[in-house]
Amino acid sequence: MELSMPPPQIYVEKTLAIIKPDIVDKEEEIQDIILRSGFTIVQRRKLHLSPEHCSNFYVEQYGKMFFPNLTAYMSSGPLVAMILARYNAISYWKELLGPSNSLVAKETHPDSLRAIYGTDELRNALHGSNDFAAAEREIRFMFPAVIVEPIPVGQAAKDYLNLYVTPTLLKGLTELCKQKPADPFVRNLFIHTEEYCL
Repeated sequence: MELSMPPPQIYVEKTLAIIKPDIVDKEEEIQDIILRSGFTIVQRRKLHLSPEHCSNFYVEQYGKMFFPNLTAYMSSGPLVAMILARYNAISYWKELLGPSNSLVAKETHPDSLRAIYGTDELRNALHGSNDFAAAEREIRFMFPAVIVEPIPVGQAAKDYLNLYVTPTLLKGLTELCKQKPADPFVRNLFIHTEEYCL
């Protein structure tokens, strides 16, 4: 008796990376490092967050002494948000970043991105998601229309379909019904016949 096994599932993890405002001019250099490190840049966008958006993004830091400075810094200019993908993307990206305090990174991880591009604890050049839950939340914040693997199931799938797919289908199918010819077969036959006559 032969056992039938399902094909292996290849799971590619995604994480959010942010090039912070003070080093946006180094974007090309940093993207080159990212790609050479085995990541795929799934999506990228340059944006300028308001202080309110920064507060919402860093909501877990709310109440800490550095929170006002953090939101002021992150809203001080444009930043680049990217979805990075590869096997174990979150841990590899965190390893590439080094410690969150750039001063510590310069001493303990001198080849890390924060050691190279960061200046201090606040201006640490780059952001990376801490874990899968944070990555999912942060990717949805920066890229609202993106599906984060694993593909949602249950209520999350229904919510996604109701929010994004159903309205698009409804609009498209309604438009299609309005354009429906009286006899689609005769019209298609006429179009195909006309193509051959030309």
